[in-house]
This record gives sequence, C-alpha cells and structure tokens, in this order.
Amino acid sequence: MKKLLTVTALSSCLVLGLYAQTPTKTEAPTTQSVNQSANVINLAGKQRMLTQKMSKELLMIAKGINVEKNKKELQKTMALFDKTLKGLIEGDKSLNLPATQNKEILEQLKVVSNLWESFKKSIEAKDLQKVAQQNLPLLKNMNKAVGMFAKQSGSKLSPEMADTINRAGKQRMLTQKMTKELLLIANGIDVEKNRENIKKTAELFEKTLNDLIAKCKDDKIKAQLEVVSKIWAEYAPIIKNVDTSESALKKADELNMTLLKNMNKAVKMYEASANK
Repeated sequence: MKKLLTVTALSSCLVLGLYAQTPTKTEAPTTQSVNQSANVINLAGKQRMLTQKMSKELLMIAKGINVEKNKKELQKTMALFDKTLKGLIEGDKSLNLPATQNKEILEQLKVVSNLWESFKKSIEAKDLQKVAQQNLPLLKNMNKAVGMFAKQSGSKLSPEMADTINRAGKQRMLTQKMTKELLLIANGIDVEKNRENIKKTAELFEKTLNDLIAKCKDDKIKAQLEVVSKIWAEYAPIIKNVDTSESALKKADELNMTLLKNMNKAVKMYEASANK
C-alpha cells in the first residue's frame, strides 16, 4: 500500500564529521594522484551507503522513530549524494575529486544520475513503495561505477589496496542496508523477502568484517576494526532476530549510526595508508 508522509520545511543543522561541508562548486584537476585515486574509490563507495541511508531515514520517519532528527538527516543525506555525484562527474576541488575522463565510467554515472532523479522524486513524495522498489537499482548501478573506478585506479594504487578500500567501503553500505531491511519489515513492506535479505546482508557484513580483521597488517586499522566488531556484537541481535519492537527500533536508530561512523573511520584509515 502506498504510504505518504507530510513533509514540513526542514531546518538547517550542523554537519557531523561523517559529512563533507557544502562549499561552492569549483573545478578539480584532472590528473589523479595516489591520494585522489584512493579518495575517488572512497567517495564513490560512500555513495552506495547513502542510497541505503536515505531509504532508512525515510522508513524511520514513517515508523515514527526520532522523526525530526531523521527528517534533518534525510535532507543532509540527499544533498551529500547529489553533491558527490556531480563531483565525481565534473570534479570538485573541495572534495578532492578530479573530473572523470573515462567515457565508460561517465556513461555509467549518467545511468546513476537518471536513476537518482527518479529516486529523489520518490523520496520527496515520501512514496515508500517506490523507494522500496528503486533503491536497489540505484545501489547496484552505483556499485558498478565503484568497481569501474577501482579497476581504473590500478596504475595508481595496488590492486590489493584498491580492492580493500572498496570492500571496507562496502561495509558502510551494509550497515545501512540491513537497517533499511529491518525498517521495511517494520513498515510491512515485502516482509518475507526482506527477512531473507536481512539475513544475507548480516552474514555478508560479519564475514567481510572478520576477513578484513584477519588480513589487516596495520595495527591501528586492526584496532579500529575491532571497535567495529564490538559495536556489531551489540547490534547483531536486533538484526538477526529481526526485532521490530519500538524499543529495538530506537536502539537500532542509534547503533546503526555508531556502527557506520566507526566503519567509516576505518575506511578513511585505509585510504590514508595508501599514501604511505
């Protein structure tokens, strides 16, 4: 059943450390350094997460969980996705993004842009059914672009580092995807399908996290991944038991962001290590 939520004007708020500040648009250099190559994979990968985060935030609002906070967060998430997508295409000095020159990647980003326009309208209309249908095609096509960026970076980054930044970055997306799936179930949307999906998402997150820890040779990054593991141990019961009680959803609203921010910190550490 199509659900619509009334939207009020959303006030501006301070941007958390996870988000880039909104600067004026500027051109970026087109020659990529190692730093830029790592940053492109990081920010392109972060776009995957944002597709799921904004979906989750809309579903939190629909369920009446921390409504005002999630309204503000949703507006920030949409603005960041839009800004970063334009930066990946045209370049953005403030984000350290060079303009994309590869024609195949530009074509893929055009596909993402078209999907984004439709998805954005559904988010603004608070159409839960359309958001549920459209978020995965947007995610999958953004993921395809990330893979293309990672492959292109081979001459700048080692294939192993490019792959690690990509996989670690994907973990951020999975924190939001599993929470989105929990909220879809809570809102009564494709319940059985999302029960299967949330199980797979949780298993993939856990398996990848354990693999990243096992293969990490940097003590500081490994320590940060262990922090992520402890937060996951607290959040996992809600996800694995598909607990959609009000108390569990409120706890999920807090823990999923703590998990995301700490995973994001690990990704940035991987990115910084690429320059060593």
